[in-house]
Amino acid sequence: MVATLNRTFNESAVVVVTRNHGLTVAQVEDLRAKMRDAGASYKVAKNRLTKIALKDTQYEPITDLFVGPTALATSGDPVAAAKAASDFAKANEKLEIVGGAMGETILSAAEVNQLAALPSLDELRAKIVGLVQAPATKIAQIAAAPAGQLARVFGAYAAKEDA
Repeated sequence: MVATLNRTFNESAVVVVTRNHGLTVAQVEDLRAKMRDAGASYKVAKNRLTKIALKDTQYEPITDLFVGPTALATSGDPVAAAKAASDFAKANEKLEIVGGAMGETILSAAEVNQLAALPSLDELRAKIVGLVQAPATKIAQIAAAPAGQLARVFGAYAAKEDA
């Protein structure tokens, strides 16, 4: 268990620590499904084992957050776990975001919520592709415009001669 957690910490771009205040099994399964859909994972682990797994990782400074019934939300995308946890916490008051870390940067609960408000990597990629494609589309429209204007002029002359 410690080795699995340690590997998770070494592979994750963000770790969000949550506290459960009486979530039912169905609610936890729903949260896990939402995390999976977002590209993140949600794990409940004993605090003692988690603290051992945190040693010698970049997330070691968040050891103090593991008090009481905690769980971890992790993802390779720096925004995915924070967004999924934040969205679920807004809809269900039994889940509390305690804090987290992104790399060596420690995040408070408010900072995790701010991180959740940012667009995900996939959304940013889509925006960049849209921005790159927009100039190419405009160039094609500008290049086609003179030919279209000539065709309309010839069409108008043809219609005038037929009349």
